[in-house]
Amino acid sequence: HVQLVESGGGSVQAGGSLRLSCVASPYPDKYYAMGWFRQVPGKEREGVAAISLARLTTYSNSVKGRFTISQDSAKSTLYLQMNSLKPEDSAMYYCAVRTSSALVPPPLRPSDYNYWGQGTQVTVS
Repeated sequence: HVQLVESGGGSVQAGGSLRLSCVASPYPDKYYAMGWFRQVPGKEREGVAAISLARLTTYSNSVKGRFTISQDSAKSTLYLQMNSLKPEDSAMYYCAVRTSSALVPPPLRPSDYNYWGQGTQVTVS
């Protein structure tokens, strides 16, 4: 069983930056993808960015060029650097891990992930 804990959310003005972190415990011996997702009340959860075991990355069109996903295996941590934030980026952000099998490129569909954190709120005004 993998426990994921997100942090780094908060309130920021439009144009600002935030870096989200997600600590995995224990760090999966073998995972096929890790991703960031977001959800606002009344809407479906959407994929934002994902990274595979081979460090391939995928981004949604809405964040491409502004967000960067990365990981530090030594620290068992996944990051999401968010720049040029917009009010429409406001949401609860979740990290997730896929441990079942490989997909190329790393997927952005929530149903492709099997472990989830509790989320961290991002508000852009």
